[in-house]
Amino acid sequence: MTRESGTRAAHTGAPHVLDNPARASLTGPHAHFAERRGRVLRYPVDVSPWLALPDEPDADDWADLAALAGPGAEVPLPGFRGPVPDDWEITFRVEGVQLVGDGVAGAPEPEAVRLGPADVPEMLDLVERTRPGPFEPRTIELGTYLGIRRDGALIAMAGERLHPPGWTEISAVCTDPAVRGEGLATRLILAVAHGIRERGESPFLHTGAGNANAVRLYESLGFRLRRTTAFLAARAPQRLADGREAVPVP
Repeated sequence: MTRESGTRAAHTGAPHVLDNPARASLTGPHAHFAERRGRVLRYPVDVSPWLALPDEPDADDWADLAALAGPGAEVPLPGFRGPVPDDWEITFRVEGVQLVGDGVAGAPEPEAVRLGPADVPEMLDLVERTRPGPFEPRTIELGTYLGIRRDGALIAMAGERLHPPGWTEISAVCTDPAVRGEGLATRLILAVAHGIRERGESPFLHTGAGNANAVRLYESLGFRLRRTTAFLAARAPQRLADGREAVPVP
């Protein structure tokens, strides 16, 4: 029995794939992105900051994470609720929520266009101005991204990020401040949800627990709170006990 299977056996009942959505993604539909060290998985850093610890990481897992990240590196730990080892320093923490749209049908959006690699510079600029959350140069590879343009300029977008089996996360929902209040975010969320539904999957998303406007918007569209979560980051120790180096999976 492996360490991971033993940990699972200790639980009563099977965990839900959305309890550890990054791990479910990186061992499922997004396995081709996975960089691995022991039981620790992560996306390439230019794709997404999400990484995946086992549900109950032990000392070896934390050592593997430190080796993968590098001594002294700041490591995002979205969704992690367990204790962090004493030699790790928590540098950031924000409470969050996970909402599911298993009852959201979605709707096509005639004004939306599919965004591709050539659009990434504009997408990064829109993200920089609106701060919807992490978006990297290769994030677009994770799924479908839709945008709305006016006079040639990208003014709103939304797309897909984590992909646990049977589910797809809606992410990077942002609108240029000059055109807020026109319902563009709503239209794009429903359009992305429609595409997810067309594949026979269900949409879900994350947002800050304190972002009341976003939570109200998502709930008005039919999303419901599934659980609270947290977005945090921690700094790895400067010195690794065994001197191991990261060996990413191609």
